[in-house]
Amino acid sequence: MDSENDTKTGQPALWNSNYLKVWIANFMLFFAFYLLAPLLPLYLRDTFSADKAMIGLVLSGYTLTALCVRPFSGFVVDTFPRKKVLLICYFCFALFFAGYYITGSLLLFAVIRTLHGAPFGAATVANSTMAVDVLYPERRSEGIGYYGLSNNIAMAIGPSMGLYIYHTIHNFNLLFTMSLVIALGGLIIDSTIKCRERQPIEHSNKLSLDRFILVKGWSEGICIAAFAFSFGIISTYIAIYSQEVLHITSGSGTFFMLLAIGLILSRLVGNKSLREGKIVHNASIGMLMSLCGYFVFTAVPNLYGYYAAALMIGLGNGHMYPAIQTMFINLAPHERRGTANSTILTSWDLGIGLGIIGGGSVAEHLGCYSAAFWLAFAINAVGVLFYFLYARQSFIRNKLR
Repeated sequence: MDSENDTKTGQPALWNSNYLKVWIANFMLFFAFYLLAPLLPLYLRDTFSADKAMIGLVLSGYTLTALCVRPFSGFVVDTFPRKKVLLICYFCFALFFAGYYITGSLLLFAVIRTLHGAPFGAATVANSTMAVDVLYPERRSEGIGYYGLSNNIAMAIGPSMGLYIYHTIHNFNLLFTMSLVIALGGLIIDSTIKCRERQPIEHSNKLSLDRFILVKGWSEGICIAAFAFSFGIISTYIAIYSQEVLHITSGSGTFFMLLAIGLILSRLVGNKSLREGKIVHNASIGMLMSLCGYFVFTAVPNLYGYYAAALMIGLGNGHMYPAIQTMFINLAPHERRGTANSTILTSWDLGIGLGIIGGGSVAEHLGCYSAAFWLAFAINAVGVLFYFLYARQSFIRNKLR
């Protein structure tokens, strides 16, 4: 790891070269993902005439496969050389984009999309754990917050660019190619990281749950899953909702841009609080702010509510997610960082997958997406209530540092 210091603070540099490489590679991984994310419901509807419930079922496969892989990914990342695991997973993630060229039927698309979730789940665990490894301990909480900006900026640019290309030339193969090339670029950057080889964890022969899941973080995991449930509905069905309800064709690109602006602003502001150890404070503010955003989105079904909600949800998530991720890291011993990272991502995937399926089913049976968005608000409210009644105090009791 680099040894340069920050001349202003006297602390080790936050943006050391290895951390910067991991950050850029993570941006490219999520950019490749978000470039396609809002377009796939349109692709399934227009190419295969899939209905709302079928769209939800097909797209949920990606997230549910990632969910199944996450716990084992943490175990593998903690057990084997992390850089090798990262490169293998990232390569497989990139390779699957080429599979979309041959999706001549809805069934084949569903199979390829579902399988693609496995290397995505493993690569995100490995990359985020590598980011924690290359950060100096004094800058770790701050670095975790800034690391999330790579996701957020990808969310700001990816959907907007994907929707612009789609509405300009209507060429899905070009979008698949762009995602493939971008992912390969991230793989090349990750291959240049220099990190210390760590001693693998010695496991007993007895198989136990805590090899794969950070059991201490179960309550924080429920909170993340509740938020992700709501976000899964919003992020998946926003493009179709914009067209069918608000009658706009490019508004979802602006929605994602405002969402990401909120995420970026709140992370920049919230990192100061994280540096000062105000983890619980940040999570509490973020939970309440995002809940207000979901309510505005659902209760004010016009352009003003639509765009205001995007900014509010972004501001809330930007405060909440890095704080809860820091909670997971602080609940785990150093040698189980991979398991901590895989647990929060597993919780996120579980919520996203259930949200996509639940939102699609509700929209299909009740005949409107508004019902799905009310469901998103209700589940988010349950998560916020659980956080304040139990999860917050549970973290304070069990944290290790």
